[in-house]
Amino acid sequence: MEHWNSTLGSGFILMGILNDSGSPELICATITVLYMLALTSNGLLLLAITMDAQLHVPMYLLLGQLSLMDLLFTSVVTPKAFMDFLLRENTISFEGCALQMFLALTLGGAEDLLLAFMAYDRYVAICHPLNYMVLMRPRVCWLMVATSWVLASLSALGHTLYTMHFSFCMSQISHLLCEIPPLLKLACADTSRYELMVYVTGVTFLLLPLSAIVSSYTLILLTVLHMPSNEGRQKALVTCSSHLTVVGMFYGAATFMYVLPSSLHSPKQDNIISVFYTIVTPALNPLIYSLRNKEVVGALRRVLGKCIL
Repeated sequence: MEHWNSTLGSGFILMGILNDSGSPELICATITVLYMLALTSNGLLLLAITMDAQLHVPMYLLLGQLSLMDLLFTSVVTPKAFMDFLLRENTISFEGCALQMFLALTLGGAEDLLLAFMAYDRYVAICHPLNYMVLMRPRVCWLMVATSWVLASLSALGHTLYTMHFSFCMSQISHLLCEIPPLLKLACADTSRYELMVYVTGVTFLLLPLSAIVSSYTLILLTVLHMPSNEGRQKALVTCSSHLTVVGMFYGAATFMYVLPSSLHSPKQDNIISVFYTIVTPALNPLIYSLRNKEVVGALRRVLGKCIL
């Protein structure tokens, strides 16, 4: 098979969900609305957490980082897809593809780890409330944040460099963005060993944190069931159910993409799933956290009230 020229200066063609749909205009409009919702909701949540002193606690520091990751994650993908659809131009340069892959892997991996740290934060708050400010002191919180960003960035850099070193036989990527699985399908060389490495990384960044989350919430549930106060029990359940909803959406989609064998899902299914974890989840996360959280709603009212006045 003749090798496609994949040197710097060449480009790929992204054939995302907008190019693989019977009603691309409707899907484009939906994606645009979701993107604007993601920008607005995550932006407002970040504003409230930054400006309101009552939210300067570990739980909301981590939540603010989640909103920042979501805002950046969806911005790596959505504007490019939207402009490609309007201009009927689906190409992306070799360098642009590498950059998009690096950013997506960094933000996705950092969010995987951060969600596990958020579960630990809830575990300490509910199961060890008297030691909460010691175990979750500011230095520990910032260490959690830094760990999420640094580990994800290093992993993303390694995978991006290795993936892009392959020679590619085709230039058409049947996916919304540049990611490892669809790019490996274009490679001319045998990628089976590297696919195993990608699987191991997926297990490390997805299943291990997910196991920690499940363990944390199992202990939380046991503690909540023994709470004497109905109000305290209800508040704990509301907070934890919000977190579990976010975890289920994000980890479910990412596990489908990076852990399940590629033989079990088609490129069309991958396209749909990619929309879910790059656009839908970032739009819904702040709504899930804020609409049922009286402290966040109150902070938003105070901050917006000051801005208006």
